[in-house]
Amino acid sequence: MRKQKTIDEIMSQFPKSRKPLPDAYQKIYEQHYSENRTAATKASKATAFMESWCHKHVAKTSDHIKNGATLEIGAGTLNQFKYEKKAGVYDIVEPYSLLFQNSTFLKFVDNIYDDISLIPLEKKYDRITSVASFEHILNLPDVIKRCGLLLKEEGVLSVSIPNEGRFLWKFAYRNTSGREFFRRFGLEYDVIMHYEHVNTADEIEALIKYFFQDISLSLCGIGKNFSFYRYYLCRKPYILRCKE
Repeated sequence: MRKQKTIDEIMSQFPKSRKPLPDAYQKIYEQHYSENRTAATKASKATAFMESWCHKHVAKTSDHIKNGATLEIGAGTLNQFKYEKKAGVYDIVEPYSLLFQNSTFLKFVDNIYDDISLIPLEKKYDRITSVASFEHILNLPDVIKRCGLLLKEEGVLSVSIPNEGRFLWKFAYRNTSGREFFRRFGLEYDVIMHYEHVNTADEIEALIKYFFQDISLSLCGIGKNFSFYRYYLCRKPYILRCKE
């Protein structure tokens, strides 16, 4: 049986850090990162197709806010705009401007922040979204707390993540992206995944449950072990916990 960490054990791990990649990986990292983000290879195209499940679930929440304000965390190449229409204010948090600077969707963005901590708490959002970014964030508890404080009273946090740390996710990437990566570079893909994905899906879920009262979960698969992705719709943050 899988041993679950307590919330105190999970919180004590943060902020996390990354060890530098080995030299062989550093030489090809930027090329791989760019190709992966733009779906330039067969494996990354397949991943992007599967990831559309995440984008579509997040896009559904735009129906609830009508012309309200949205904040997207980890906006990347702005590909979420392929799945929803511009409605009201749309701000993003994305520290890597190279990802979106040439995007045709940039005209739909109102404000760009390098870090969520730079957004004044007086500014409130009807919806905060994130697609496949929470697994990358080194100071995730701080980010989730800030989300709780930036939401309007009836606002929602809408988050999709890969099912990192569970069987089907690992099996899938090893037999798709992993095989392609080894064929092209002669290197093990696990090293890249462990470098990028610093948080497991179970850790993310525990943190979301700690900071939010009302949470619903959808799975792309059957059960947590045999799913590719998870989607969380969160309401009613614990404000006192978020202020700690």
